[in-house]
Amino acid sequence: MRNQTNAKTTTSKKSSHKTGIVTPFQNHAHLKRRRWYWVVPFLVLVLYALVMGTFFWLQRIRDGSVMFVSIDQELRQQRLMWIVIALSVVIVIALLALWRYTRHRTQTEAALMAETAFRRAMENSMSTGMRVIDMEGRIAYVNPAFCRMIGWNEADLIGRMPPYPYWVPGRYDVHQNMLDSVLTGQTPASGIELEAQRRDGSRFVSRIYVSALLDPSGNQIGWMTSMTDITEPRRIREALTAAHERFMTVLEGLDDAISVTADTADGMDLLFANRTYRTLFGAQTQGHAELLAGRRGRYTEQPIELFSPSVQRWFEVQHRMLAWTDGRRVRLQVARDITERRTHEEESRVQQEKIQITSRLTTMGEMASSLAHELNQPLTAISNYSMGAVAMLKSGQADSERLLEALEKAAQQAQRAGKIISRIREFVKRNEPRRQRVDLHEIIDNAIGLADIDARKRSIQVELIVPEQLPPVLADPILIEQVLLNLVKNGLEAMEASQGQELKVIVSHQSNLVEIAVIDQGHGVEDPDRLFEPFFSTKSEGLGMGLNICRTIIESHHGQLWAAKNPEGGTIFRFTLPCAPTESIPASTQPKEETHA
Repeated sequence: MRNQTNAKTTTSKKSSHKTGIVTPFQNHAHLKRRRWYWVVPFLVLVLYALVMGTFFWLQRIRDGSVMFVSIDQELRQQRLMWIVIALSVVIVIALLALWRYTRHRTQTEAALMAETAFRRAMENSMSTGMRVIDMEGRIAYVNPAFCRMIGWNEADLIGRMPPYPYWVPGRYDVHQNMLDSVLTGQTPASGIELEAQRRDGSRFVSRIYVSALLDPSGNQIGWMTSMTDITEPRRIREALTAAHERFMTVLEGLDDAISVTADTADGMDLLFANRTYRTLFGAQTQGHAELLAGRRGRYTEQPIELFSPSVQRWFEVQHRMLAWTDGRRVRLQVARDITERRTHEEESRVQQEKIQITSRLTTMGEMASSLAHELNQPLTAISNYSMGAVAMLKSGQADSERLLEALEKAAQQAQRAGKIISRIREFVKRNEPRRQRVDLHEIIDNAIGLADIDARKRSIQVELIVPEQLPPVLADPILIEQVLLNLVKNGLEAMEASQGQELKVIVSHQSNLVEIAVIDQGHGVEDPDRLFEPFFSTKSEGLGMGLNICRTIIESHHGQLWAAKNPEGGTIFRFTLPCAPTESIPASTQPKEETHA
């Protein structure tokens, strides 16, 4: 304590400005030390004076009194002994009291030195800079942390008046205003931020907290300030703030409606909603609950498509459980507006249906002449059989067996013509796709039967390789028949100018799929994948939509359609169809539309 006081006194002498903050504490400590120190010696002197006075008083009485003349010498000696003993006892008691006080004082000084050393050690180990200024702004005390923080030592700071060495040059007015607010007690409880300059010229940002410094009597004698370097925490805070602003800017700019809710005892609590959500549903949980669709706790990774009656729009919704900042489990919902996409899909579906029916009608228009020739054969046979039967009946030589045979043959030809017409009507009829368990043999026979006329016209043989045992497939027979017919017709047209004379249709069963391959020996193409691009065609009069429509039909049946080069020349088209499940699936009960000629 004395070393610290001496150091401060020496520093004060060296400085041109002196502070009186330490004086009240020194005076107070001085008064406390001398309060009872003088009482014990004074008490010993008083007692000693009383004893000696009594002794002289008794001697005086003895010399002037007759009573003492009659007392023998032995009695006087006894009285004198008791007086000496009493005086010795008093002196011993006084010495013991003085020893006890000295011992107590030594222990108190040792405790005070230990406490002073402990407090000094705490001050030296603190990372917060401590500074004391008097009521005029003069620096009275700084701790080592403060010196380390600004780079100036204690001798350079004690007794300094503003401007302080750590003030930033050119900003003295700002620093002076802050100092005035400190001296007037107007600093906020949250502290003030101050930019300071170290001795080496580097700068840092600090936060300063100010409190009044009171003497033992409760009078304010200065201000105690604590300074903390917040340069790095401020940089991190600014970086986090900038990152948060960027993140919020991105979220607010998204077209998806993003919302976060938490389950509470009173229902759902909306924790976050971006601009798109607020525009559609407002700052309420109604939109989140509506798109949740009662699926609490049953989330999947796949998005779901829902219609919102409140805003009359379609949304693709994704849900996910997250851990919120306070540890709660919350629900994140991302809803993307797909109303326009759904509208386009519906329009595309309608256009696909129109293109499909147009393609079928175009195909039938091209086959009209061939079909007329095909129908002419059974009709001519019916006419001939009927005329023969009439001639036998008119001649009167009718043989019942021969007549019955002619009529049966006429009936067979009529059934043949009816099947051809029925297949044509079913093919061009516009129906909604109806997937059902169908026998692939029937589809193949119908398609090959329709294409066989064109094959004979071009003198091309169609070879059909189909296993006897084929599982039923789940498909719309009219659409699959259209796909197979288009592939066979394309192969026949490609082989018209080539040397190939045989087109193969091979059917195979692979696991739970049935694969159909149409192999032609035509001119082929360099890039078979381009055949499925819209409006790409190798024919001068083609629209380039047939194969694209075929692929769409096969993919809608959960199959695949692709093309590859034929090593023997030409192209191989393959498509797959899924086998029907073992359980029977009832066919659609919708009534069929009839097309009347």
